[in-house]
Formats: sequence, structure tokens, C-alpha cells
Amino acid sequence: MDVVTRMVSERPVVIFSRSSCSMSHTIKSLLFEFGVNPTVYELDEISKGREIEQALLRLGRNPIIPAVFIGGEFVGGANEIISLHLQQSLQPLLKNAGALWV
Repeated sequence: MDVVTRMVSERPVVIFSRSSCSMSHTIKSLLFEFGVNPTVYELDEISKGREIEQALLRLGRNPIIPAVFIGGEFVGGANEIISLHLQQSLQPLLKNAGALWV
């Protein structure tokens, strides 16, 4: 988990994804539309991908991907991000993390 903690503490928005995951693509597109530039780690393309997947699994994530961290805190996956967006709570969260300047 130390690897994940270090990775998410370095950027306002971090997404752990797989290059072939359609839900990950949807969440990345939503954030890009807001003007957010998330740090994206494609777990199927990086050397520590398996180790990171195991750490995310310990967070209780199932499915593991996508896993979205905002302001260093685990927010959730696609369902949680879309729910926050529909509740109009996502933008304030992104602003507070310094990921959005609107």
C-alpha cells in the first residue's frame, strides 16, 4: 500500500486504470471535459501493475479498476465518480484538491 500512497500523494487526481477498460475511459473523459489533467497509471502497461492491483484489492475495491484518488484520498470507482457528478459534488471536490480552477 505504501507504493499507492506515495503515488496518489504526488498529484491532485490519480486514476488507476487498464488501457482496455471502457469504464476507466469514461471516467478519464469526464475529468478531461472538466479541464482536469489526471495522472493516469495504466496497470497493464507499468512494471508494478500487479503489486498496485493487490494494494487496491486490499482497499476493498471490486472491481479494482478504475480507482480514483482526489486530493490523496480514495474516492471510489466509476459508480462513485458518476454519482458525485450527478449530485454536483464532483467539481467542488476537484477544486478543493487544486485540480480545477473555475
